[in-house]
Amino acid sequence: MLRSMKDLENYAIGATDGPIGQVKDFYFDDQAWVIRYLVVETGTWLSGRKVLISPMSVHHADWAARLLPVAITQDQVRNSPDIDTQQPVSRQHERDYLGYYGYPYYWGGAGMWGDGMVPYTMMTDYPASSVNPAERERQGAADASAEADRHRHDDPHLRSCQAIVGYHIHATDGEIGHVDGMLVDEETWAIRYLVVNTSNWWMGHQVLVAPPWITGVHWADRSVSVGLSRQAIRDAPPYDARAQLNREHETTLHTHHQRRVYWGSGGA
Repeated sequence: MLRSMKDLENYAIGATDGPIGQVKDFYFDDQAWVIRYLVVETGTWLSGRKVLISPMSVHHADWAARLLPVAITQDQVRNSPDIDTQQPVSRQHERDYLGYYGYPYYWGGAGMWGDGMVPYTMMTDYPASSVNPAERERQGAADASAEADRHRHDDPHLRSCQAIVGYHIHATDGEIGHVDGMLVDEETWAIRYLVVNTSNWWMGHQVLVAPPWITGVHWADRSVSVGLSRQAIRDAPPYDARAQLNREHETTLHTHHQRRVYWGSGGA
C-alpha cells in the first residue's frame, strides 16, 4: 500500500520502552528513490532534539493509530550520534549512525536494502533470512572494515523530502507544474510517485510521475526534469488524494505513458 508523505508526517514513533517523538521529515536517496531515514522531533523529553530513525528499526506499523513502533530503546536514542538535520548527511555520519545501532550498511548490494528489497530483512535476527544469524555476524565482522574503506568518500545522495516540495517540474517541452508531495511504499519505503500539482495550467489538477520517468533533479535551480511531454502529463489519469490509489489506477497510468510497471516483470 502507498502512503502519502504528508500523511506520514506527525506520525508518532514509539520505542520499546516509551515514546520518542513525531516524524517531521524524511531523508531519501535520490538515486534509488527510497527513504533512508525518518527525521523525528523528540519534544520535551530530549529537549526538542531531532534524531534519525532508520526504517530498519520499524516493525509492524500501526497505521490506524498513526504509530510507528521501533525496535530500539529511549536510552539508545538519547545516546545516539548527534547529526545536524539541517545539513547534508555524509557517509561518515551514516557509518557512525549505523555502527552505533549495529545495523548493516544498506549500500553496495543488488537490492534496495543491501541484497533485499525490505529494510527489516537486513537485520540479523530476521527469521526469514537465508543466512544463519551467527554466520552472518561472522561474515559481517570480517567484511566491515573493507566495506567501510570502499565507501568512505561516497556521496550518499540523501535529500530532504520536504525540501523538494515546490520544485518545478519540467517536461520535455516546457514547465508543467510543481512537486506537491510523494507517495511511499509502506513495506519497502520506496518512493513510487511524485505528486505533481499542475494548477498553474489546470485548476486543481494533480497527476503522478514515477521516479523512473525522471531524467534529472536539479538542486541548484529547484527543478525536476521528466522524460514526458506536457501533453502526455496533461492527459494522464488525474490523481485524487482523497481516494486510495489502487493497482487499476496505477496500471492505467503506466499504460498511458507506455512505461513498464514496477510491481512485476511484465510491461504496462
